[in-house]
Amino acid sequence: MKPSFAEFELPKALNEALEKLNISEPTPIQYKSFSPIMSGRDIMGIAQTGTGKTLAYLLPILKEYKYSKTQQPKILILVPTRELVVQVTEVLMQLTEFINVRVMGVYGGVNINTQRKNIYENGVDILVGTPGRVMDLGIDNVIQFKDLKKLVVDEFDEMLSLGFKAQLTNIFTMMSEKRQNILFSATMTDQVDAMLNEYFKNPLEISLARSGTPLEKIDQSVIPVVNFNTKLNLLIHLLKTENDFEKILIFANNKKHAD
Repeated sequence: MKPSFAEFELPKALNEALEKLNISEPTPIQYKSFSPIMSGRDIMGIAQTGTGKTLAYLLPILKEYKYSKTQQPKILILVPTRELVVQVTEVLMQLTEFINVRVMGVYGGVNINTQRKNIYENGVDILVGTPGRVMDLGIDNVIQFKDLKKLVVDEFDEMLSLGFKAQLTNIFTMMSEKRQNILFSATMTDQVDAMLNEYFKNPLEISLARSGTPLEKIDQSVIPVVNFNTKLNLLIHLLKTENDFEKILIFANNKKHAD
């Protein structure tokens, strides 16, 4: 028998939002994570991009969310990039269409004063942000964590590989320990393990496959090239000739190569 959202006993508002999004059944990581997150324990989920992990933490969080008059965030979701802030905020807005909750996304590269004004004037219940901008707003006392109930750190390994350890450490030390920590990572690196031991209380590990296992629906191949110019020419050739390419994500190892 296939897993069903009916087993989650979600409120009507959430079910209506899922129907509107045409999402009819949970993915394995969503199904496996739901009860442990609802239990209130600290969680360490091992899940790659594309497995549905955003809903894996949002659905249980939203199921037990209770409205509060305070202006400060009750839920903080940290992600490594501006693009992920936008993506997670958009999913949240869709899921909370029929719920009274204030959602806001913050990231660097835009005027921080606009974000300050928005928080002061409107308040925020669920804050999604990059570590650097959240830390800046926390240091300025624009964001306070005294009302925080849940901390989500998504793509933990990616954050550490991007050099966000100092910002994460600062954010963790600003918070009280009376919160649930929900952590997701594609791999369990030594850096992730060290942070878990230092800042979190024996999180329950939830994993669908051995750390680093590729997704079954992704085909992987490699083309050896002799130098960077050959790589660029090959990339241009592939983009011009491969009709199957619809959405393309190109990774580079530094800003110069990305430019």
